[in-house]
Amino acid sequence: MKTVVITGGTDGMGKALARTYVERGDTVVTVGRDPRKAVPGAAFIPADLSLISENRRVIEQINAAYPAVDALVLCARYFRTSRFVTAEGVEGTFALDYLSRFLLSHGLNRPGVIVNVSGPGQPDGRIHWDDLMLQRGYSGVTAQFQAGKANDLLGVAFAARGRRTRYVLIHPGSVSTGVAGQYDATTAPHAEALKRYGMPVEEGIKPIVARLDDPPAEPLSAFIRERRLGLDLPSFDRRAAERLHELTSELIGSV
Repeated sequence: MKTVVITGGTDGMGKALARTYVERGDTVVTVGRDPRKAVPGAAFIPADLSLISENRRVIEQINAAYPAVDALVLCARYFRTSRFVTAEGVEGTFALDYLSRFLLSHGLNRPGVIVNVSGPGQPDGRIHWDDLMLQRGYSGVTAQFQAGKANDLLGVAFAARGRRTRYVLIHPGSVSTGVAGQYDATTAPHAEALKRYGMPVEEGIKPIVARLDDPPAEPLSAFIRERRLGLDLPSFDRRAAERLHELTSELIGSV
C-alpha cells in the first residue's frame, strides 16, 4: 500500500486521482477548501493553500501523521482575471500555483516521488524578476504563465539539491475539468471550450498515474502527457532556478 498526498484533491483531476488510489486500497490524503467535496475513503485536510501559514500547518500535520509519504501530487490552482493579494501580501496566483508547491515540495518528509501537474517547457511567459507580484501590467494569463515557468525552475532547483525524491513535471493535456477560477468576458469562453472539448478526466489522469506507479529514475523529468521533454530547454535554466530559489526562500522567510 502507498500513502499518496494530493493537493487540489477535491476537484477535477485531483479528485479523480484520489478516487483511483482509494479504490486500490492505498492511503490517500487530500488537501482542499471544501469538506463537502471530500472523496469518501480519503483523509481530508482543510486549508487555504494560497497562504504560506496554511501550507506550513498542512506540512506539520502530514509529517506528524504520515511519516512515510510515497507520493505527493500538486494539482491545486485557481485562475484569476483580476489581481488578488492574499492577507500575507502575496499575489494570489503566485501564492497558490507556485509558492504552495515550493513549500510542500521542500517541507514534506522525503516523499518518494513528487508529481507537479503544471505546464513544463512552454515557450510563453517568463519570470518577472523585477515585479514577481505583478503590480504592473497584471493579467490572469500573465500570472499563470509566470507560475508555470516558476514550477519548471522549482523542479530544477529541487533536483539540484541531491534529494532522493524524484521530481516529475507534467502537462496532462487539455482536460475537461471544472477549470476553477474567476473569469471575465474575454477568458470565460476559453474555460468553457476546455470543459466542452477537453478529454475526459479519467483519460487525462492516465499519464499522471503512470508516473506515480512507475516514476522515472532521474532526479528530474518533464512530460507533456507521455512525451518526455529534454531538460536542455530554456525553461530549465539552472542559473534562473537558483536565483528563483533564493528569492523564494527570502519571501517565505519574511512572512
